[in-house]
Amino acid sequence: MSRPSPFSPRPGAPALGRRRFMLGLAAAGLMAPPLALSLARAVAKPAILPVTPLSIEVTSIPIDRFRAGGDETRFGALTFLGGLRLASGFAGFGGLSGLRITGHGEHVLALTDAGLFLSGQLETEGVRPVRLSRVRVAAMLDETGRPLAESGRADTESLAVGPDGIYVGIEGVNEVWRFPGPDPLGQRGVSVHVPEGVKALANNRGMESLAVIPSGPRAGTLIAIGEAGTTANPDLPGFLIGGPRPGRFLIKKSWKFNATDADVGPDGRLYLLERHYSPSDGVSMQIRRFEMDAVRPGSTIDGEVLIRADMGFEIDNMEGLSVTTGPSGETLLTLISDDNFSPLQRTVLLRFALA
Repeated sequence: MSRPSPFSPRPGAPALGRRRFMLGLAAAGLMAPPLALSLARAVAKPAILPVTPLSIEVTSIPIDRFRAGGDETRFGALTFLGGLRLASGFAGFGGLSGLRITGHGEHVLALTDAGLFLSGQLETEGVRPVRLSRVRVAAMLDETGRPLAESGRADTESLAVGPDGIYVGIEGVNEVWRFPGPDPLGQRGVSVHVPEGVKALANNRGMESLAVIPSGPRAGTLIAIGEAGTTANPDLPGFLIGGPRPGRFLIKKSWKFNATDADVGPDGRLYLLERHYSPSDGVSMQIRRFEMDAVRPGSTIDGEVLIRADMGFEIDNMEGLSVTTGPSGETLLTLISDDNFSPLQRTVLLRFALA
């Protein structure tokens, strides 16, 4: 793919807009020191760890247009269906880094990068999201019932739903934990063995994406994808964990994008959400789709770009992706952003359909 032109800031955006992303994304480790270190101190992750599920109120504000000032709905290969800006008076709300939507009732399961599970109901009109209701939160617990965050495992970044439970990827320590499903809130988890290559991923560039192959001869195989590659090889590292053919593969680096989440869609393909940030460009995102047959040990895969968006669109630090089937059989892609617990960023939920 040819290198795109540098992105432009959102038209008419206030001067504070760039600082908003600099501050929040610095806290996420997306900015080089020393600037990141100085700015990150302003955004502290809340140490609110309810052991038993706690109900909270969440406000949902509609997002009717994806491009600022535009009325179109088709963007790349996707059609924008609507979105929500989410907010809550609960101090632990935010930092949403993984998302799964399950069942026919639009049940939402998410996690924060402070070691909390969040569940709720995504109410819709047709397939357009209108509000997030019945929201509960609870700390992720280890085998003893102690919050994982209290043992240095707070940076929970990725989420997957498998046939035998709920998987969580923890950056920094590069571990995977499994919790009982379908509702892991208040349940105790266990650590899952991962390959040595997963443990060797760079600090703050670790296991950012998890997905489970749901069917076929490799059903139950866990796919783990590192956020970024190395200086020697910028391609994104991928791992097949468990199943009949475990091993390592690579995802071809696309411009400057790094991985933030992945899911296996109802069409059996692998979908990857990616993000780029720089002080000059601001934040941008893209989604790629890959043929699952290409995802095998020793392969280097490249996929089709379905959408790319910059600060001229209603995005923030997009980190969660769930791919599901709509009531008419359409493929739905639902995204959520990580606000880094910063008042200068937003938690936005966006929904698209594959055109």
